[in-house]
Amino acid sequence: MAEGILVFIEQRNGQIRKASLEALSEAYRRIATVGGNVTALIVGKDVKTLAGNLPKYHPHKVLVADSADFEKYSTEGYAAALVEGIKSVSPKYVFAANTNMSKDLIPRVAARLDAPCVSDVTEFEVDGNNLQPKRPQYSGKAYTVYEFNSELAFMTLRSNVFAIQESSNNVNCPIEDLAVSVGEVRAKVTETHTSAGNKIELSEASIIVAGGRGIKGPENWPVLQNLCDQLGAALGASRAVVDAGWIDHQHQVGQTGKTVSPQLYIACGISGAIQHLAGMNSSKVIVAINNNPEAEIFKHATYGIVGDCLEVVPKLTEEVKKMNSNN
Repeated sequence: MAEGILVFIEQRNGQIRKASLEALSEAYRRIATVGGNVTALIVGKDVKTLAGNLPKYHPHKVLVADSADFEKYSTEGYAAALVEGIKSVSPKYVFAANTNMSKDLIPRVAARLDAPCVSDVTEFEVDGNNLQPKRPQYSGKAYTVYEFNSELAFMTLRSNVFAIQESSNNVNCPIEDLAVSVGEVRAKVTETHTSAGNKIELSEASIIVAGGRGIKGPENWPVLQNLCDQLGAALGASRAVVDAGWIDHQHQVGQTGKTVSPQLYIACGISGAIQHLAGMNSSKVIVAINNNPEAEIFKHATYGIVGDCLEVVPKLTEEVKKMNSNN
């Protein structure tokens, strides 16, 4: 019988994705229930040094698929590595962060192995030694709990929901090379362009400052960006301003954008349409700034400020700047 959890570790530009460490930490917390061991699999070129950083997050073993074939992401190449990792340890579950890469990779590998896949997991229930993932449905109005009738199941975990558990002591675990035959790769990433303004990855940010039509025009984004700079926050946006061409789609939060779960979400001039709420209503603290006291966003906010965000945000920025200078 299959047992244990294999965690796919995503890396980008020489850095391990924070969301992958969250998934690895959750696997460690759940392994006593599941039985077996936690195995981390990292794929890329020259990633052995990165692999050496993983033992402090409590895997029992780290597998490294290190090859020039993995310098750029390709579905076929990375799928071959993940399948080989699964064959190597025969896990009961495969965890991964719910990132753009995993949204492409994990369902494809699950289909190849004829195994079920649940994405955007926010919680687990337990039945004996079986995990039952829970995820939101219908824009967060309901939740579905899944039961598996298979020896292998795949799950992607929402970012910023599961805490990272890091050991303060040196933890030793074997780091092993994984031989992978990639075969023919028909399509792969050749180049990546990153927006200069996208300073912090939106889906992994602990703080997000998001703007809607209440900012009145694209020329006012610097007002929000200044607050982002003081808070160490990511800049987000509603669909309305993205559709209007005020900002790139990569900043969009909502049902047709990115789903986020930051510690703090500051909604500036956002009315609170259900499609937007679906992408951010799992935020720990929501602060709404809107000049309409009847705006829907206030019904979901932890704190609300009725006022023009272009007047409120600069004052908030100055106060944060004072706090930073005192520290």
